[in-house]
Amino acid sequence: MDYININKKLWDEKTDIHFKSEFYDVDTFVKGKDSLNSIELGLLGNIEGKSILHLQCHFGQDTISLARHGALATGVDFSGKAIEKARQLNKQVGTDTRFIQCDVYKLPEVLDEKFDIVYTSYGVIGWLPTMKKWANLIEHFLKPGGQLVFVEFHPIVWMFSYDFKRVEFDYMESEAIVEELEGTYTNKDAPIKAKSVCWNHGLSTVIDSLIKAGLTLTHFKEYNYSPYDCLENLVEVEKGKYKIKGLENKFPLVYSLIAKKS
Repeated sequence: MDYININKKLWDEKTDIHFKSEFYDVDTFVKGKDSLNSIELGLLGNIEGKSILHLQCHFGQDTISLARHGALATGVDFSGKAIEKARQLNKQVGTDTRFIQCDVYKLPEVLDEKFDIVYTSYGVIGWLPTMKKWANLIEHFLKPGGQLVFVEFHPIVWMFSYDFKRVEFDYMESEAIVEELEGTYTNKDAPIKAKSVCWNHGLSTVIDSLIKAGLTLTHFKEYNYSPYDCLENLVEVEKGKYKIKGLENKFPLVYSLIAKKS
């Protein structure tokens, strides 16, 4: 199955919708709004002058935000439409952010650099079939002493049906999940209908892959909220914190980790 081109077509279509959406609020972002949340800002700390590789960056808001915080930021995404929009946005806001269109697994073929930080966040690893290759890629691009800063939706979330009424998918490693999707998380009524291919990756798979790649886990935390209103049946319990209605504190929605290279 050619999952890359199937998903690339999907994300090319999503990008146009997302770029115009209230969810991403590009106009406010251009005026200076920080797209990074308190979770990742706390993990990143002072990034002034640090080189950061941002994997699966979509159309680059977080990459540009990293640059606004003083980092030397490089964003990577496989969607040509997303990278086109990222470069447009970079020019518009006047940051010196580099963007590369590439499947992350093939990135070593086009980028020969090492970074202080590899950063990736929220809804990313489910589009990748194997965590071993992902972890080895991260180790490859880190300088000695560099670290992965990673924030992701908790794998428990992806076990459920979209309305959170029933358990539908495996928690542990699964076969490819192939679906016909309509709409998108920024606009459920958006005129998009396309096939997607994704995978579920349990925590043990993610963490073990990083350890086996030679990285040392220095931070791990679970959060019982999402900073984004991007799932079904969410309620805002306080500003910028969303929980599933009726399941508010039953399980975590997000986790974060830091893994360091010796």
